Amino acid sequence: MMESRETIIERAEEAVLHTYNRYPLVLDRGEGVYLYDTDGKQYLDFAAGIAVQALGYHYPGYDEALKDQIDKLLHTSNLYYNLPVMEAAQKLVKASGMSRVFFTNSGTEAVEGAIKTARKYAWLKDGKTDHEIIAMNHSFHGRSMGALAVTGNEAYQAPFRPLIGGIRFADFNDLDSVRAQINDRTCGIILETVQGEGGIYPASEEFLKGVRALCEEHDILLILDEIQCGMGRTGSMFAWQEYGVMPNVMTCAKALGSGVPVGAFVLDEKTAGASLAPGDHGTTYGGNPFVCAAVSRVFDLFEENNLVEHVREVGAYLEQRLDELVKSFEFLEERRGKGLMQGLALQGRDAGEIVAKAQEQGLLVITAGGNVLRLVPPLVIEKAHVDEMIEKLTAAF
Repeated sequence: MMESRETIIERAEEAVLHTYNRYPLVLDRGEGVYLYDTDGKQYLDFAAGIAVQALGYHYPGYDEALKDQIDKLLHTSNLYYNLPVMEAAQKLVKASGMSRVFFTNSGTEAVEGAIKTARKYAWLKDGKTDHEIIAMNHSFHGRSMGALAVTGNEAYQAPFRPLIGGIRFADFNDLDSVRAQINDRTCGIILETVQGEGGIYPASEEFLKGVRALCEEHDILLILDEIQCGMGRTGSMFAWQEYGVMPNVMTCAKALGSGVPVGAFVLDEKTAGASLAPGDHGTTYGGNPFVCAAVSRVFDLFEENNLVEHVREVGAYLEQRLDELVKSFEFLEERRGKGLMQGLALQGRDAGEIVAKAQEQGLLVITAGGNVLRLVPPLVIEKAHVDEMIEKLTAAF
């Protein structure tokens, strides 16, 4: 017999470092787009493990690929080749139109690799070590010392200074702000194509194309963080493809493995040929056969089931229903987002309180910066699930 929810939580608090204020919920299993707690209560999942579970739970063909790989090989190290890493890398290159892939264990590690890539690229040009990177205010790129240094949130940074140096901050969607930070030491500009933790703000077309032009003018690497907004979530395989703006370096993770811990940074041909070389970067677990079997199967399932087109269709319906909701409740300021990455900005109501009320209704949603409700469901949801979410969220309001 399973222990009670209270007992499980109490034992977890005794053993797990308290770096998260978790909701008093013990999740036990998932099926489709629903999760179930240890008491058997069902929840419609519009959080997807923070935009990870693109395929929901037990999507046909996904589990089988992992089980098959377990029976073959889990880990070899990067001292040798393996078939899954080759297949996963080729499919990521094809989907992005870029050139070379480095697999990591997380999005944060992908950002670390992107930072190193920009600095090595500049070092090869002039041999200097005083290069700078421009990042965006209100951005989020991770919690390690390098990724944290380019995360534009003082509250996250303050206890851990000094961080790595040579970082300047500009304002997202303000091209003049970016232009003002550029100097002869600038080697990279990093930004999220759609800011996630900062409150679900998509880049404007004028801004993104303007930053691309600045990078080309000054031979600066453009790094686009697609860790949350990539892999079909906005209605394009990668959000930047909708803008027609290819980065020099792209970071991705989350839905890349749709449940297994894997990330990657991807380089265009120019950058791949003039940056990291043997000995410059490495990882013990990154790109192991198990996670790469998952990545490879994820790309197959996306293609076989036309998931990007599905996101465009269901995402448009989600936007319509959310816009109707905004008109119905005065405390809803606006809807922001693209596809199945949406935010509802609140005024006079606490987003965290609504998240808790939604859980009582059997709905999982999460928050983002600036008192925003964030909706990032599995990409396989149907219009009926959108209707169910609206009903439950309305009850929570």
